[in-house]
Amino acid sequence: MSFSILILIDIVAILILTFGLYFPRHRRKGMIVAYLTANIGVVAVASILASSAIQAGLGLGLFGILSIIRLRSDELDHTEIAYYFGALAMGLFAGLGGSFSWAMPLMAAAILAALYVGDHPALFGEYRNQIINVDAAYTDETALAMHLESLLGAKVHNITVRKIDLVNDTTSVDVRYQLPTAGTGWSRRDAGFASMKQGR
Repeated sequence: MSFSILILIDIVAILILTFGLYFPRHRRKGMIVAYLTANIGVVAVASILASSAIQAGLGLGLFGILSIIRLRSDELDHTEIAYYFGALAMGLFAGLGGSFSWAMPLMAAAILAALYVGDHPALFGEYRNQIINVDAAYTDETALAMHLESLLGAKVHNITVRKIDLVNDTTSVDVRYQLPTAGTGWSRRDAGFASMKQGR
């Protein structure tokens, strides 16, 4: 498979990732240029490394650095990091296509399939995660969970208490909860959350 065909496959794949999967689901315009530029940049760098006498260890080290890119002014969440890694990986596959050209289309398709399924709105779409500051100092986790369920109108599955401020009478908590869906009513008396852990 020629290098030009691999580049064409990569371009199609990154366009699908950016405009077919990420943007319709997350609507964050700033990440479009990030994904496109990162992908094409990695293709260019990887192709140069593959055609030069530079050792493979340096190339892998470079990819390791690129794979942990984070914007200091605005951190990426785990989903956006997954898209970022997918864009980088597809660029690397295309750039090093001379070594494993037959695998590149399969790997690109596998990455797109993983992002499509893993980030699909229908997959656990009712589950949420938030850090909430409650205007009371809760030392009783059961009472805190019941208060959060009443506040959110949802079933709390897990809470991590990050900070209890007895002076200012506040509690900071990381809560994971499930929004109610049709036909899945629940009672506050159940206060049924799967597990809780005290933050350190």
